[in-house]
Amino acid sequence: MIVDAREIPAGTRLSADLCIVGAGAAGITLALALEDSGLDVIVLESGGDAPEPQTQQLYAGTVADTRLHPPPDSYRVRRLGGSTTLWGGRCMPLDPIDFETRDYIAQSGWPISLADLTPYYPHANALCEAGEFAYTAEHAFKQPLRPMIGGFASDVFQTNTLERFSCPTDFGRRYRARLAKGRVRVLQHANVCGLPMQIDSTRQVGAADVRVVGGAAFTVAARAYVLATGGLEVPRLLLSNPGPSGRGLGNAHDVVGRFYMSHLAGTIGTIDLAAAESVWHDYDVSEESVYCRRRLALRADAQHALRAGNFVARLHHPRIPDAGHGIGILSALYLARGIVPYEYAKRLYEEGVPGAEKSSTLAHVKNVLTGAPDTTRFVWNWLRRRTLAERKFPSVIVRPANLRFSLDFHAEQEPNRDSRVMLGEQTDALGMRRIHVDWRYTEQDVATVSRALAALASEIARSGVGRFTYDPEQVEAEMTRYGAYGGHHIGTARMGADPRTSVVNADCRLHEIDNVYVMSSAVFPTSGQANPTLTIVALALRLADHLRETANVAASVIPSERARENTHENAHDNAHNNTNDNAHPGIHEPAR
Repeated sequence: MIVDAREIPAGTRLSADLCIVGAGAAGITLALALEDSGLDVIVLESGGDAPEPQTQQLYAGTVADTRLHPPPDSYRVRRLGGSTTLWGGRCMPLDPIDFETRDYIAQSGWPISLADLTPYYPHANALCEAGEFAYTAEHAFKQPLRPMIGGFASDVFQTNTLERFSCPTDFGRRYRARLAKGRVRVLQHANVCGLPMQIDSTRQVGAADVRVVGGAAFTVAARAYVLATGGLEVPRLLLSNPGPSGRGLGNAHDVVGRFYMSHLAGTIGTIDLAAAESVWHDYDVSEESVYCRRRLALRADAQHALRAGNFVARLHHPRIPDAGHGIGILSALYLARGIVPYEYAKRLYEEGVPGAEKSSTLAHVKNVLTGAPDTTRFVWNWLRRRTLAERKFPSVIVRPANLRFSLDFHAEQEPNRDSRVMLGEQTDALGMRRIHVDWRYTEQDVATVSRALAALASEIARSGVGRFTYDPEQVEAEMTRYGAYGGHHIGTARMGADPRTSVVNADCRLHEIDNVYVMSSAVFPTSGQANPTLTIVALALRLADHLRETANVAASVIPSERARENTHENAHDNAHNNTNDNAHPGIHEPAR
């Protein structure tokens, strides 16, 4: 069921077995997976069904270097569905090497392996509506695909791995009806502001303090809590509550908010493939009508040999701001940048791009007029396959007549203790301190991109398919041109076996608190090269299984009676009579 928390009387005390904070990809996945578990589950979501400026403002904060990180309230959305209301839909699993401890990547290594997640990836793929869990061309397609680069063969890079694209699926819109009809209670406009310790316990959180913007406050007493609020909001919630150490929940060793990663992304150089037998950089469509795209992926053994992090690259259209490309479609996109959402327009500006300063608006207009027939066809196809389609064409694909592309890369970032999310000095409308973001990169990050690009240039030349040229001195500038990549907020409550260097254990439970779990990319110890959403959903499914297995739910509890206890008609009685709701043992097994 879905309830508006603005209708809940002040002072109400609700009780549940499990309280999930946040209804994005992770929170909704958990709610759906636990629907028939026998657990009484409450989901608290800050927003409603539509954008609300006042609620979205709760995400605002400050940034140490605005050149390196976007404003904290961009790339994430505070409403039902969370940031899946905004994402581009790119799905791929992590690679086996991402879980390994590598001596050249500081603080690398997960306490679980890919084998622990593999059983959950197919279901995650289905929830994301990305089709079959098949991420190589050979597995996903019955017939051989045309080569990505005809004549290119390499022991360093492979071209058969895929990205698969969701619709993109807005989890709020897609699963709202199911949540509305189910027994999980979803409370909208409910903001968790406090997670105080339970009286007479140093390892249990008690009833959560919940507030409505401009409205009443109430509490939710659960046997366990899952913080599914994303990689920036998770440390904010943990640090806003003192916990047993007084330094923040789970923060006895000052790890919460540290090791903040994103991905290293940029566009660089010119890759001339005129000598290749053929070139295909467009999307292939699977039998279930899912868009798939191949990349140049640095093989695991090559990563070890180069001492580089994970790295992929895509053939990309010429740089948009430079009108010298002569392509009307790209010039039209540049001229329209003022009406494009921030998250996508950022790359259209590309200040400092070589040649861009020489381009004038008139030059772009000339390109549009000269290429009017092609531009008209593009706009029609875009309307038909993107704007009006349920499953949307993922991105702009332009094939240069001279087969001279730029190279778009996406790489792993090394965990760095000094890259962090902290509490700032400002407060929001609920009285909570806003976040302050200090994202940093390391010499290893520059080395990863530099070594991978040099290896690619060598392999392109060796294969005789063309030439990749770029300025090695510009690598650091290009990989930081957009700063921390978009909405990939990773590592701020990292998973590990050692409480001195991690926040949660292999089951995503806080090391120092028995009844609080974290479920977001905040728990990733390393970022890999993959966009995080698919793995977040897989981890949420794994956590749901763990919660089922360790639940201590009395068989005599009748769901209808539990639901009746928490109706608004009995709210005031509950406030007086249910004083020990939070005294139950945690939903997990006792700490050992």
